[in-house]
Amino acid sequence: MGRAIRSDSGTADLAKTITEERAERIARSHACVKCGEYTYKRVSVKKSPEDGVEGVAWVAEKECGVCETVQELGIAEDGRIVYIT
Repeated sequence: MGRAIRSDSGTADLAKTITEERAERIARSHACVKCGEYTYKRVSVKKSPEDGVEGVAWVAEKECGVCETVQELGIAEDGRIVYIT
């Protein structure tokens, strides 16, 4: 017989803030919005400013290595993407 799994198990762990390293990995794992490639010339991640978008913990700026599009990602404390410009 299988073990019962509670649906609310582990939800407390999701509330922890991700590290800068993890935020960079999340940013690199999203394809370019213009050409769909995953190759980047430059990726920089910094803490979101206090007066920034609500719910954003990290802001990543990345430049595509194929089409050279510069993009900005807002990453929430739990790793979700809040916005992409």
